[in-house]
Amino acid sequence: MDVLQTLAVALGLAALSGYSLYLTVFLTGLAVHFDWIHLAPQYASLSVLGNPAVIIVSGILFVIEFFVDKIPWVDSLWDAIHTVIRPIGGALLAIQALGHPNPVFDVIVGLIAGSVTFTSHSVKTGTRLLVNQSPEPFSNVAVSLGENLLVGGTFALLWSHPLIALGILLVLFSIAFYFLPRIWRTIRIRLFFIRRKLKQPARRAAVELLTKLPRSYENWFRKLVQPPQTIRWAVPCISGKGLLIPKDQFGYLTAVEEERGKLFFLVKGWFGAGKLFEIEEFEPTLRQRFLYDEVILFTPGKNDRYSFRFDRSQAGLAALVVEDVKRQIEAAHPLVLMPPSEPVEEPPAPARVILDAGDSLRDPGEDGQNDSRKFAPEDRA
Repeated sequence: MDVLQTLAVALGLAALSGYSLYLTVFLTGLAVHFDWIHLAPQYASLSVLGNPAVIIVSGILFVIEFFVDKIPWVDSLWDAIHTVIRPIGGALLAIQALGHPNPVFDVIVGLIAGSVTFTSHSVKTGTRLLVNQSPEPFSNVAVSLGENLLVGGTFALLWSHPLIALGILLVLFSIAFYFLPRIWRTIRIRLFFIRRKLKQPARRAAVELLTKLPRSYENWFRKLVQPPQTIRWAVPCISGKGLLIPKDQFGYLTAVEEERGKLFFLVKGWFGAGKLFEIEEFEPTLRQRFLYDEVILFTPGKNDRYSFRFDRSQAGLAALVVEDVKRQIEAAHPLVLMPPSEPVEEPPAPARVILDAGDSLRDPGEDGQNDSRKFAPEDRA
């Protein structure tokens, strides 16, 4: 049981280091220095973290990280710098917790702990890249504070009930491994847009819609689209949110001459195969974001929504796509103007007679004369 608890503490510290290495070291140092926790003999090597110098340095670094971690995009740069630092620190912390039984065991534990730290670091990095898409900064602050509370709460649980903490970490890591491929794909796409943004020239050359697909994509297109269609244009882009199209997939958005108002999105599938998605009956809109231009295709009445992201270094490419798609939709569904209808004359309104109180309506011929004075307002006194 002692061995299992020791392993739980070691892997728990490694996992927390992936979120905040400096906070984990700082909390451990404070707990050891002020005797908040009593180190068992198997954790004796962790006593070095209670040294005042270690506490001061880790505390200063955590204060810097605390503020940097709440600034959009600066937090992602900070995470990128710590992609190497956190796994190494988590591995060393786990080895220190186990107490150096032998060099071979140190290497094995270091590899496992480093992988655990790298996994939690990847989850944190991918989450921040997604949150940074939000235009307001409050979500970054909320997520950062939540991560700090997660590290602090799990740290306390780790020393009081290490096996329970290990069970929670195993559940969280099982979920993380399921989403890790998507997270890595998101990170790769965001880094691609960031790199293209940094390399964007001051004066961007005008672009035009390409009329040909690359050879491999064109072969797939000819096989998947029957009967054969004439390509009007094909532009490279990356898929965003969509009902059936996987997110963060590189491919070509393609229009054809024969079916106006319909688009195809062609992507690479498994084992070199191609996948084709058809989109029709939609309304296109353009949104300009910080890293990319986004074309959104929305189907009224069905709530189907697809988005495609374009590199902003290709000035106006997304705008050209939206403009051409709108023209094709108008050509496929022309407006029919109805001839103006002839005005209809309304019948005259019936005459109204307003009587004063006490008056009565009499026959004009009564008493042999036309008593018009009854209706003459000037005769009324």
